[in-house]
Amino acid sequence: NLISGSLFGITIGFILSCVLTAVGASFCYLLSKFCGKQLIVEHFPSRIAFLKQTIDDSRSRLIYILLFLRLFPITPNWFLNIASPIIDIPLHLFFASVFFGLMPYNFVCVQTGCILSQLNSLDDVLSKDVLLKLVLIALVVLIPSFIIKKDNKLRNRET
Repeated sequence: NLISGSLFGITIGFILSCVLTAVGASFCYLLSKFCGKQLIVEHFPSRIAFLKQTIDDSRSRLIYILLFLRLFPITPNWFLNIASPIIDIPLHLFFASVFFGLMPYNFVCVQTGCILSQLNSLDDVLSKDVLLKLVLIALVVLIPSFIIKKDNKLRNRET
């Protein structure tokens, strides 16, 4: 991502990084689905069970949960990549969540690559403007999930 920013600039580097990140994660998904399912379940049974329960409880708003997990910086993306086919996350939703959910991370990396030669301090990369944009993106992604959750609660009360 840094190299794409330094070689191709913000716009092309950002698009390339988003596409290639999603393609690479999707290959990891497919490898896990066809080659590693048993090994992953054996080594991470409690994590798989917890993630499966979380996902099953949120199937009606799955794309928003997946986006949140990608946007939240503490979530281990490698684990989401290998666990997703095991917990029945469709590949098209997985791809979309990686593509859009890692956009903020990719943006920061590509921007860093663009300005690396001029970098004087970390403030040049993580300016207030960039941080504000990242927070706004995260909030925009979470809003529909909260609306759906509230709507589901209202429907459950009515029945």
